[in-house]
Amino acid sequence: MLAVAGAGAVVWGDLVPGTPGWYLWADVGGGVLACVGLWLCRRWPVAASLVVIALSVPAAAASVAAGIAALVAALYRRPPAAVAVGAAWVAATLVRFAWRPPGLAPYPVWALVGVLFGGAITGWGILARTRRELLASLAERARRAEADQRLRAEEARRSERLGIAREMHDVLAHRLSLLAVHAGALEFNAGARPDEVAEAAGVIRTSAHQALQELRAVISVLRESPSAELPLTGLAPLVEESRRAGMRIELDENDVRFADLPEATRRTAYRVVQEGLTNARKHAPGRPVTVVVSGAAGGELTVEVRNPLPAGWEAAVELATTGGGAGLAGLEERVSLAGGRLERGSTDGGGFRLAARLPWPRERPHE
Repeated sequence: MLAVAGAGAVVWGDLVPGTPGWYLWADVGGGVLACVGLWLCRRWPVAASLVVIALSVPAAAASVAAGIAALVAALYRRPPAAVAVGAAWVAATLVRFAWRPPGLAPYPVWALVGVLFGGAITGWGILARTRRELLASLAERARRAEADQRLRAEEARRSERLGIAREMHDVLAHRLSLLAVHAGALEFNAGARPDEVAEAAGVIRTSAHQALQELRAVISVLRESPSAELPLTGLAPLVEESRRAGMRIELDENDVRFADLPEATRRTAYRVVQEGLTNARKHAPGRPVTVVVSGAAGGELTVEVRNPLPAGWEAAVELATTGGGAGLAGLEERVSLAGGRLERGSTDGGGFRLAARLPWPRERPHE
């Protein structure tokens, strides 16, 4: 519309008496072609703009369309191409002013106006294009940042769920297996004395109470307060609980004090022994278990749980419906996160061995 208005104003001026006749025909034809050429400038910014600019040399009516074409080229092409098109527009304007002097001022004044106007159009287009690209880049960065944030949030939720599942299995599987052992003893020992029944019921009540306490500690993972977990002062209480359930356990701590261990190492070692005793109670009932803890600061802590396999092990595996390997898989992940490695498998003597090697720095890190 601006190009048509400019062309119309020039043609209207050509109707004044004294204007050369070819001015009118050149302006009408060149103005129409230049206005039509503007529709092609977005598709072919450089080529179409140069054609429109060339039409503005003989036809002053195409001058406004030529300026718009130079602006479009600066908006849609890189600065070198935009500067070239702008220079072409300035050159065409200088030639037209020399061929068709506009009057009212000397040629040098109109030449300066043409140069300044061409520089302004080209600079405006380059600035607008740069700003548009910057906004697009910022929008893309914001989109990627939002996607990365969603990914990190999902990863954090998945990690939290895995942590909760690991804690649930490590804590509750041990307690519930103790409850199952004592409840099974009451079920199959129908002729038990009242004092034996009372003792078993007391153990069940105590184990259930401790299971509830440890469940509250597991829930604290959701609140990001792992320090709320029950204090792990050593393996003796854990081993004593299993002994009361009828297990034969030999514990050798080799003068290793749990209080000297880093928090992560202490917690992981406790869970390794807990998982080993739980599995031995489920899959090798009645068999003796050996728990060995060794190591020194500045090296590594070794926690090992061994037990011989019961007779008819293949049948026992088929009948064992509790668990599906999730405990050992979670334990392996826990040991790996603590910077150690987990070893498991059968021994040369026909038993099963579960061992973890955990880092033990010489200086306890600040917690």
